[in-house]
Amino acid sequence: MKIRIATRKSALALWQAEHVAAILNTIPEISDIDLVPLSTRGDEILDRSLQKIGGKGLFIKELEVAMANGAADLAVHSMKDLPAELPDGFCVAATMQRANHRDALVAAPGTTIALLAENALIGSSSLRRQAQIKMMRPDLRIEPLRGNVNTRLAKLENGDYDAIILAAAGLERLQLQQHISHEFSVTEMLPAAAQGVLGIECPEGNTELRSILKQLDDPATLQTTTAERTIARVLQASCQSPVAAYAAVDGNTLNLSALVALPDGSHFLRDSISGNAGDAQQLGASLASRLVDNGARELLDSIEA
Repeated sequence: MKIRIATRKSALALWQAEHVAAILNTIPEISDIDLVPLSTRGDEILDRSLQKIGGKGLFIKELEVAMANGAADLAVHSMKDLPAELPDGFCVAATMQRANHRDALVAAPGTTIALLAENALIGSSSLRRQAQIKMMRPDLRIEPLRGNVNTRLAKLENGDYDAIILAAAGLERLQLQQHISHEFSVTEMLPAAAQGVLGIECPEGNTELRSILKQLDDPATLQTTTAERTIARVLQASCQSPVAAYAAVDGNTLNLSALVALPDGSHFLRDSISGNAGDAQQLGASLASRLVDNGARELLDSIEA
């Protein structure tokens, strides 16, 4: 079987696609693999915030079009960029073992949030990160930062910002972890749902391909991803909403925490739940329902208004 992998053109997206290709190359049924690099709307529009150009599916639509018209067989995604509800006809065929789930502060060596100067300027386009930074340090200023990882690092190096926040997993995958000055614990900053997880999307009807891709599933990551993405789905959150979720499996127990906040950090809801790891979806739904009962929907609606 020949496989064509749709991918974005950034260095990180290409790394992710090549990583999956290397694993697929070890499977006997697969004879050849080609990458199909594509540009997405989220990659092309860099002068506006993701919220203003539409927060859902900005980095995946073109990849799905390629699969739908037969130009590609599957797509590799950072799962945190994948909408909680996929379009009809598509599915996540494999949820790969999670890498580092944490957010990273990138600044001068040894710098932490506490050590940043008063009113320091932070670069981040994520309302989730912004809210939690403001909860820790209300004085800090936060301005949008778009572009690929190297573009963002260059802007920091150029002095446009005092510090920036990126996903630790992306920096590690590109062997740029030396730029990390501090990794946030989940107590300090809850990550986006499924942060650090690679997912493989393909047409739902391609049962032969789905059977092959299932071999790349990591059972524990599938459970934590299911719980976290259920939070996002119930709250109708996009990858840019100020919604965070993190689950970890300990034996047969899944521990799940979630947060919904105003972008300025002035008001937030945080709650946790634990239960059988086999009930990941139910646990996510239960925790999301508790957040809704405590006002999460109204809080999110006030941001979107």
